[in-house]
Amino acid sequence: MNNTRFATAIHIMTLLAESPQEWLTSEWMAGSININPVIVRKELSVLREAGLIISRQGKEGGSRLAKSSDAISISEIYLAVKNTEVLGKKNNNPNPACTVGREINEHLNTLFSETDQMVLNFLGNKSLKEFTDQFK
Repeated sequence: MNNTRFATAIHIMTLLAESPQEWLTSEWMAGSININPVIVRKELSVLREAGLIISRQGKEGGSRLAKSSDAISISEIYLAVKNTEVLGKKNNNPNPACTVGREINEHLNTLFSETDQMVLNFLGNKSLKEFTDQFK
């Protein structure tokens, strides 16, 4: 994942964990992250679909965590926004006449899967609360 989606999602989730009883707006969160509120709303939608947050609309609207921060693992957040393997993408059209090209994607798939599983195992041992506690 060579983009900022995970960092943005963790920032959002940390803000929500810091204020568990408040309904935080996308505009307020965008100010903390220093990005456009539209990007925050996009990630909020993804986090809501994953069951990590709840939102309400209107004047008193905003978002909150769907469960306590100690019940949310960092790996859940990662999986919600993950759009590619940690190491990137495989080669699209390697040369099938080449001894390496013919098998490279098969071996890359194994390497990518194993690396991604290591990341998930590492993140799965950490809760959002543990991450958030670093800011106190």
